[in-house]
Parts: sequence; structure tokens; C-alpha cells
Amino acid sequence: MTIFRGTFIDTPENPFDGGNLRVDSDTGLLVQDGVIVARGPFLEIRSAHPAEQVVDLTDGVVLPGFVDTHVHFPQIRAVGGLGLPLLEWLDRYALPEEARMADVSYATSVANEFVRGLAAAGTTSALVFGAHYVDAVDALFNAASGVGLRVTSGLVLSDRLLRPELLTTPVRAYAESLALANRWHGVGRNRYAVTPRFSLSCTDDLLATCRELMDAIPGALFTSHVNENEAEIASVADLFGGADYVTTYDRHGLVDRRTVLAHNVHPTDVELKMLATSGATVAHCPTSNAALGSGLFPLSRHLQYGVRVALGSDVGAGTGFSLLKEGLQAYFCQQLLADQGRPLTAAHLLYLSTAAGAEALDLPRVGHLSVGQHFDAQLLRPADGSPLAVAITHAEDTEEALARIFTLGTPADVQAVWINGTLLH
Repeated sequence: MTIFRGTFIDTPENPFDGGNLRVDSDTGLLVQDGVIVARGPFLEIRSAHPAEQVVDLTDGVVLPGFVDTHVHFPQIRAVGGLGLPLLEWLDRYALPEEARMADVSYATSVANEFVRGLAAAGTTSALVFGAHYVDAVDALFNAASGVGLRVTSGLVLSDRLLRPELLTTPVRAYAESLALANRWHGVGRNRYAVTPRFSLSCTDDLLATCRELMDAIPGALFTSHVNENEAEIASVADLFGGADYVTTYDRHGLVDRRTVLAHNVHPTDVELKMLATSGATVAHCPTSNAALGSGLFPLSRHLQYGVRVALGSDVGAGTGFSLLKEGLQAYFCQQLLADQGRPLTAAHLLYLSTAAGAEALDLPRVGHLSVGQHFDAQLLRPADGSPLAVAITHAEDTEEALARIFTLGTPADVQAVWINGTLLH
């Protein structure tokens, strides 16, 4: 067993429902086989377990590992493609990188960069949009297994309107997806997600196949995109006889508690009701929405209807892996919406980055640092004299310090990351 000593900050209770930020200074967490088995004042924990190793983290603050609910593995080298809206950006930047995943050596190199980038940003669990190629998805799961990340991913499916080399058929999609799931779902920390790119590039036949895959893979998640861009939404309506975007998935039984849909910047009230009733989650991707000019996320309306929301980095339209900057951008977005926005505190930002994502990904034992949870955690310790170090030193309390971490923090301030109690190197 190991005792971790430090200041621990988390959100075991939802602050949108009245939960408070939990801050415990000079606290001890006793970890056995990756699980927190005791928590309390350090001196009490130490007195009860005098022979156990102590890891002293008192020179920083410890947060739960971040949970990223929407990030694209093939697009890490497309980050920074500015100046275009969604559909044009896909054609110019994202889809050429997606096509390069056909080269297994290239895909393997990107996969290794990708998982290292996630871990370096303090992300310990992620719902990852995979690739259109089986071997590339294998490379991702292999790379994630090597690092130890909790990754849920799958083969990306499309059968129309994209580059020809990215298209599949319903029969092939079923066979390849099921084979991947048989290799990786539930193996180590890997899980499978059925992943149509978006309704725009999927026929009803392919979406029906996705439903068949959900039935064939117990415990699989479903993820895709929804209501990101107004031109995209209009095209989807044209292709599906005027149906709203959520209905294109729901008519195939693809909207339930296992569903995570990214963006939802322009939802109708009917769609919000469907999402709330089903228990689906929306992955809010604020830097991507801003970079592509997609719009300002209507968080208040989601909360009003009871729709679950968590954060996603959406690399490569998003501006990097750090959920600290996604939290800050989420805050900016709500401020810009003025009286239509939902004011956010540091507690809200931490919850959206951790426990909300864990709930969305059906990972009940990560997301906060309570007894019985896996010790998935990160140590934030800025360099002496850095703007963040100065800001934390002069914060009035820990919640203000956390706000300054979200404002100024970067992956460079993440000094250590643990998954299941194991320090990542």
C-alpha cells in the first residue's frame, strides 16, 4: 500500500445540482492495488499505517485525472488549421489526415504521439474517435495499452459523401467492427465504441448496422457528432427527409444512456427533450466550436432540459489536449452569452472535466478521489516564479487557486500522472 500526501481537490457531487468543491489540505489517501481504501487527515492515516510508503505531493495540488469525452486520434497533426468552417475544414485539413491512416507505420506513429499527448495533459480516460482503417484502430489500442490509458474507441464508419478511400459498406462495417471489438473490448482498460462519423456521411442502412453492433457488443458505447454547424444541419435534414439531427440516430435506437454526441451547438427543443429522456450525454467542445466559428454552446438550455454535459478537447479542430483550456473556453462562451449563458465557477469547470466525463463514459470508479475509487490523478505544480505559481500563491482560497489553474494552467504544469495508482513515465 502507498499513502499519497497532499492537497486534493475534486467534485464528488455535481455542482450544477448544489454540490460543493471538495478541498482537503494535508490529507492522506491510502491506495492499495490502485484503489483508494482510506482517506483522511495525513497524520491519522499515517498513524494507522506507519509502515507504508509515503509519496509527498504537498508542493502542488492533486486533481482527478481528466476525462475527455470527444477527441480524434487521427487529427493530432491537423491542429491549427484555422480560418475555415466545419465542412471546408474537414476537406482541407482533417480528412486528408484521416486518409493517411491507411499507412500502418504512419498511423502507429500518430497513435504514439496521441496517447502521450493525452497523458501529458493530465487526461487519464478518453472517448476517442478512432480511424476509418482497422489497422490504425489496432495501433491506437496498442499504444493506449502501452501507456495504460483508459480508452474507449472504435472504427469510424461512413458510406457516402466523403473521400472514396474512407467509405465502407454496412456488411464490411459490421464484420470489421465486431472483429475489433472481439480483440479489444474489455481487454485491459480498453473498451469499444460504435462510431459513425456523422449522419451526413451515413445512410440509414449503415446506421441500422450500428444498432446491430450495439446489440452484438455488450457494454459498448455509441458516439458521433450532432448539430455542430448550420450548413451541416441543413444538409442532414435534406438527406433524411426533413428529420432533425438527433432523430436520424434515434430512429435506429442509437440514443440512450450509452450515447455521447459531440457539439450540439444548435439543438431544437424537441432534440433536447429526446437527449434528456434517453440519458445521452453531449460532449461540449468549446475551443473547436470557437475555432470553426460553429457557435456558442447553449449550456443553460441543456441544463434546463436535464441533458448531461461533459467536456471534449476535439483535437484536431480543438486547440490541444488540455481540458484546462477547454474549461476556460467553456467559461468564456457562457460569459459571451450574457443573460442567455450559465455562469460557471471553478467547481463547475473541474466537474465538467472529470466526474461528468466519467459518468458519460460509464466509468463509475473514476472522476473523483473518494474511497473506493481508482487512484487516477494528476499533480499540478507550476514552475517557481511562473505566472501560475505567482497567481496561486496570492489566491485568497483554494477555489480561487483552482480558477487560476484553469485560467493559466497548461500541460507543462502537470508534473505527474497516475492511473490506477501507477505513475506514468
